[in-house]
Amino acid sequence: MASLVVPDSVPSVAEDCEQLHKAFSGWGTNEDLIISILAHRNAEQRKHIRQAYAEIYGQDLLYALEQELSGHFMRIVLLWTLDPAERDAVLLNESTKRYWTSSNQVILEIACTRSSDALLSTKQAYHALFRKSLEEDVAAHITGDFRKLLVPLVSTYRYEGPEMDMTLAEHEAEILHEHISDKEYNHDEIIRILTTRSKPQLYATFDHYNNEFGNAITKDLKTGAADDFLTALRSAIKCLVAPEKYFEKVLRAAMHRTGTDDWALTRVVATRVEVDMNVIKEEYYRRNTVRLDHAIRSDTSGDYEEMLIALTGE
Repeated sequence: MASLVVPDSVPSVAEDCEQLHKAFSGWGTNEDLIISILAHRNAEQRKHIRQAYAEIYGQDLLYALEQELSGHFMRIVLLWTLDPAERDAVLLNESTKRYWTSSNQVILEIACTRSSDALLSTKQAYHALFRKSLEEDVAAHITGDFRKLLVPLVSTYRYEGPEMDMTLAEHEAEILHEHISDKEYNHDEIIRILTTRSKPQLYATFDHYNNEFGNAITKDLKTGAADDFLTALRSAIKCLVAPEKYFEKVLRAAMHRTGTDDWALTRVVATRVEVDMNVIKEEYYRRNTVRLDHAIRSDTSGDYEEMLIALTGE
């Protein structure tokens, strides 16, 4: 599922650090060398490289990269080099400061697509980096129905087991249908079900909803008029039970527009390469009949393009 390509024989951490230091030395920066190393190391290897680099050269590798690189290339390299929990914490902190739009759903995205343990690690990293809790920042910066949805989403610790209670699925599908039919989209029961049930249980509930009422729940959450809260509910459902469809849509929106949404593109690539990027690539081709690497090459250039292509395994 992951697209990361790590060579069978990996140099020692000390060798990687030495080569990275060489890439920063002399006239100009050797971007190709940076890509050849960092784009082909997994999270644990990158963590050891960063630790060793600080010990050997007395400087955080992230700081060195920030001094040598620029633009979108710098952003994707920095995001990728971060520990996954730190990376999510940084993305979440950025998101609390951005005005909510249907294309900026990072808080919801991270809360719904990470495992319970990964989300907990992210919240711990958020404490360490920003000296406050994710929950308090979300509650302070987001208002109304979005706050009602997002605070419990980032606070939850879902059960991760495979069990499904079909009787409960039938009952809660009826609850969801009742409130959606009454256009009570922000009802406490809708929020409770989406923010507390395990992903397998939700899958069973949404499947029963479709079979019993003749429409996918996401279709019934479309009113015809633009509504950011309904978009958020649909996105939450996709993230919970079909994340590859959600991320394909984010990538398509990022590149099928006048000007590339590099904030979205770098985020999805950096966060999904070690998780399910190959599944996302398959979904992207199925939906667009264009390979993801071709779309990336047509929308980006230079070292930024090469880093994205290396990470997506092309």
